[in-house]
Amino acid sequence: MESPDVHIMARGGGKRSSDTVESRNGPMNGDRVDNSWMTSGQGHPKRWAILAVLVVSLLVVVLDNTVLNIALPTIQRDLSATQGQLVWAIDSYILVFASLLFTWGVLGDRIGRKKVLIIGLVVFGLASAICAFSANVGMLIGFRAVMGIGGAAVLPTTLAIITVVFPPHERGKAIGLWAGAVGAAVALGPVLGGVLLQHPQWSNWLTGNDWGSVFLINVPIVLVGVIAIIKVVPETKNPNARKLDFMGLLLSVAGLVALIYGIINASSTRDWLSLEVVIPVAIGIAIIALFLWLEARSDHASFDVSLFRNRGYAVSLAAASMAFFALSGITFTLPFYLQILRGYSVLTAGLCFVPFAVGQLIAAPRSANTVKKFGYRAVMTTGLLLVGLSLLGMLTLRMGTPLWLLLLIFFVFGLGMGNVIAPASTVMQNVLPLERAGAGSAVQNTVRQVGGALGVAIIGTVLATSYANRLEPMLSGSPLPGDAQNAASESVVATVTVLNKAVEQGMPTDMASALQSNAFDAFLGASHITMIISLVIVVLAALLVAFVLPVITAPQRGDAPPSGVNPASADDRVREEAAEYPEQLAGEISGDKPS
Repeated sequence: MESPDVHIMARGGGKRSSDTVESRNGPMNGDRVDNSWMTSGQGHPKRWAILAVLVVSLLVVVLDNTVLNIALPTIQRDLSATQGQLVWAIDSYILVFASLLFTWGVLGDRIGRKKVLIIGLVVFGLASAICAFSANVGMLIGFRAVMGIGGAAVLPTTLAIITVVFPPHERGKAIGLWAGAVGAAVALGPVLGGVLLQHPQWSNWLTGNDWGSVFLINVPIVLVGVIAIIKVVPETKNPNARKLDFMGLLLSVAGLVALIYGIINASSTRDWLSLEVVIPVAIGIAIIALFLWLEARSDHASFDVSLFRNRGYAVSLAAASMAFFALSGITFTLPFYLQILRGYSVLTAGLCFVPFAVGQLIAAPRSANTVKKFGYRAVMTTGLLLVGLSLLGMLTLRMGTPLWLLLLIFFVFGLGMGNVIAPASTVMQNVLPLERAGAGSAVQNTVRQVGGALGVAIIGTVLATSYANRLEPMLSGSPLPGDAQNAASESVVATVTVLNKAVEQGMPTDMASALQSNAFDAFLGASHITMIISLVIVVLAALLVAFVLPVITAPQRGDAPPSGVNPASADDRVREEAAEYPEQLAGEISGDKPS
């Protein structure tokens, strides 16, 4: 019986692998573990079971953010949070997550990716449980950051393990299923969150609030994931692991936090050119530039800048990150439209995201076959154009928009994303030799998450500032006192709360209803501006893929290694691919089509 603790030489040198190896605890009854899959080119014999376990592990990380999005209005009311604080509740997780991907990647190389995966899930689960009992916004933001520490160990590790256990000709299908599961979680999160928030009595006796269950739900999923990983997932590590890059870690955290802080601060100043906004943004950009300059010259860089010299990798990563920017912005904005403006319950609002998941589940797993027929460039461009079409549709959203039209728009959005993320991830893993798969996975997930963080920060801040500016002339002519007007302009949730209190204190109902109607129109106008921004980003991504992505042939079963001969071992296969990488890179830089 195969041991899950066989060490797979996934990246770099180390001792030469034999066709059979003993389990870590030694052979039992003379049995030896058949390790011939490492040199046969057919992949790990349990690779599909491993994929299922990795998807469950990833599900909890993706699920958390989408569950939180649908709970934002409830949390805002309960904790009296400003729009900027809500953005920080999301971005505190994403910033820590993005900053630590490199560090966890190196630790995975050194101590084993399976161990890192388990450690990450445990940290994530414990911090999630504490978040459920947050007594104020600061506590929530702080422990969301701790959740990011654990989550950073999960996402790149799952993709790196998939790259190791699946042969090149099956990676497209495997990553398609992996991406489809991510898409399903995007919709499952709001639905699950809706069910939990619809029944606060299930947990408020324990947490003391009506939203703690959206964090407690992570705990049993983490337990199932850890048990399954121990039993099924093989250990993989790099025997020539790099040193930890502490300076790079500090600079990346400082730069990203300063940049995002400046952007979010605009929601308070309501002036993008104020010094409170410009100075942190400028400092953040300067630190990030210094970080990239130092990483390019480091012999143990956590962020492998040289990967961007590979045109297939760089363009695919840019397209995926820009698509994530749009997705993150939309999933932040739409819960307020559905729950506050349309008056849907949290469960109904959550169910509205199901068509998005259906679109992803249809497109992502089938994208590998579609790529074989039409190529990466055509499939990814079409996917981005579908995302752009859905954003155009969102510009038509009004108070009375038919529900079927909204669901159709969500479906097209998911269909487009499924044809972007899965092929782009496959390109990024396949254009690099196996030796660089871990580094490539860490970089792509980091940049993509930064794209998502910027999406939430920029879209959330534009939404807040535009809404406040549109609402100001409406409130100035109302009988509301100055303090109430300032409070009402914080967010659409705050506006409704202030108006309800004003009615209780004697404001005529007709006047309050008219002000609320004007406020909803202001929110719609502000949300349309954010959708235009997302649309421009997606169109630019489509143009980039259509005209810059090189022609890349999808791997087929039976393809010979780059050297034209079958290496004697997995380590030799890695060395052969690594040796040919400079030639592949030279072809990319010169504009030649990759072979």
